[in-house]
Amino acid sequence: MNNKEDFLSEILKRRSFFLLIKPVENIYSNTSIRNSFLEELEILVKLGLKNIEIGWSKNKNWLDFVSEIKIKYPRINLGSASIVNKQSLEDSLKIGLNFSMMKFWDKDLFNYAKAKNHLLIPGIKNLKDLNEAINLNCKIIKIYPIKSKDNSIDIRKYKNIDFIAAGGLSINDVKNYKSLGYKAIVIGDKGIKNQKFDPKIFEWLKNN
Repeated sequence: MNNKEDFLSEILKRRSFFLLIKPVENIYSNTSIRNSFLEELEILVKLGLKNIEIGWSKNKNWLDFVSEIKIKYPRINLGSASIVNKQSLEDSLKIGLNFSMMKFWDKDLFNYAKAKNHLLIPGIKNLKDLNEAINLNCKIIKIYPIKSKDNSIDIRKYKNIDFIAAGGLSINDVKNYKSLGYKAIVIGDKGIKNQKFDPKIFEWLKNN
């Protein structure tokens, strides 16, 4: 593993989920909504939230929004999600994010990120793409969407890979997927409802 992969692997030993935030358009323009969101996020960070990823957007204010979070919480392991092209990757590099996650497997994009010394975690659901990613020395892999992955994928066969489960999961799924061998899960749509974080995430952080 390279240094960035080592760093993330160490964090996964202590914190078992990534909170995926998909900014709604009015969070960029409505100060009240933005401040309310940041206040809730601050509570989660104080409770021990370690891994946050922000869904990439073409919105011109995305860079400022994510930069604000990075400056406000320098100790957070902050990354970008839904990386689909070079622009989304370049935006992540401009901010200096710790990692990014692809929606699906894109060999060329993975190699481009590697050349830039940026940790890009692929989203994979079939064995062919999994083998290709491993052959390119990819050590952290997201299985997405987890509920429609190929049955031929048995993650327990791969001892030196850190697997992350994603797609329709909630904080209630952490224990189950950890028992299946996943190092972490991604909590997306089920983590935020009506721009409010799931109360169970607050409870989990308090108790773990």
